[in-house]
Amino acid sequence: MACMNEDGQWIVLMGLLTALALFFLALIINQSALVGQTTAEGVLEFPKNDIRDLRLAIFDYYDDYGELTLLQQQHYVDDIVRISLERKNAVVYFWDGPQQDVSGRMLRPVTIHYYNGVTKYDETVYY
Repeated sequence: MACMNEDGQWIVLMGLLTALALFFLALIINQSALVGQTTAEGVLEFPKNDIRDLRLAIFDYYDDYGELTLLQQQHYVDDIVRISLERKNAVVYFWDGPQQDVSGRMLRPVTIHYYNGVTKYDETVYY
């Protein structure tokens, strides 16, 4: 009994430590992949191009604003709102205020509201 071989105990202990280390590393790698995925999804869900297209359509409307009749203006606004809702599932409102003197130029504030259920975007720009 005094000369017992204890080499097998070290092998089992090292195997246990190696298994715990691999489990810990797998857990860390799994969590880092999830964090990277949700970050990428957040970036992809932001509708930057949709907002740019909306702004372009609204600014085109205000470029033609003086030449349109009241009925044509209303149809133009309705078209922008309906197309945004139909194609992009986004609720869009925009309106303008009275012209103001901004650095020696007469500009009107245009307020744009965009909401697609995930992203809410509000902007007031002088145009």
